[in-house]
Amino acid sequence: MRRHRTPLLFLAPALAMLLLFVIYPFVYTVCGSFLKWKGRSIVGVAGVSNYQRVLGSSDILNVRRLLKLKGPPLGALVHNLLWILIQVPLSTALGLLLAVLLRDVKGGVVIKSVIFLGMVIPMVVGGILLRFIYDAHAGVVNAVIRLIGLGKYAKTWTAHPDTALYSLIVGSVWIWTGFSMVLYSAGLESIPKEIFEAARIDGASGFRIFWHITVPMLRPITIVVLTMSVLWALKVFDIVFVATRGGPGGASSVLALEMYFRAFYHMPPDYGAAMAIVTILTLMTLGFAVYVFRLVVK
Repeated sequence: MRRHRTPLLFLAPALAMLLLFVIYPFVYTVCGSFLKWKGRSIVGVAGVSNYQRVLGSSDILNVRRLLKLKGPPLGALVHNLLWILIQVPLSTALGLLLAVLLRDVKGGVVIKSVIFLGMVIPMVVGGILLRFIYDAHAGVVNAVIRLIGLGKYAKTWTAHPDTALYSLIVGSVWIWTGFSMVLYSAGLESIPKEIFEAARIDGASGFRIFWHITVPMLRPITIVVLTMSVLWALKVFDIVFVATRGGPGGASSVLALEMYFRAFYHMPPDYGAAMAIVTILTLMTLGFAVYVFRLVVK
């Protein structure tokens, strides 16, 4: 006991903070998702009715539009999944390609710094920037569209249901590409140059070197990039809240935003539904984290 007393004393403050700000809120939220709420008061046991209301709501899962293969709004849950399917592969692939292309380029550090600016700025500022970038009159996107002679297609992209969600996803690709590029650049520096030189001497082409040497040796970095990107896409909130507030008509809504509206925006608040959404989001996040952990252990 004496041998373990000193480490425990050092760990005690961190453990207390973890218990107070992570474990207790999580347990309270999970338990609260099975209760009936009237305002801030508990009035009974709800069982799984909160989850039924949440999953049966078109704001969370719009089954009709899904079955008809229509575009957004498809429900916040589907929007989060679309965010993962589009943003994660694009930002990961672009980050890897930029890291490889700029590795031996003169002035590559400066170019990397410019690209990484998207990750440095606060996400709230990023949401405001996206509003201006996609604006019909002042936006860079529409300026380029007019420049190439397609001015009739210029519009405020975040203000239309069919383009709002995808506009934000593309904007998040810009923000997260810098993150993946920096990690891949660090990973490339850890690979001995002798391996690449030996492959060139053996007559391997640039593509073969990239596909059979670079990509496999950067696998640990890829796991980290994918994990961080997926977890962020699951809990994305700030960019959507600032840029569109989930609009128009819920076309760009996500789970974290729906939780916020139900808990703090609606009057009276629906804490039961909000806690159910948080629990669903947490289970999705933990499920992916466990999968990645098993992948790393193997």
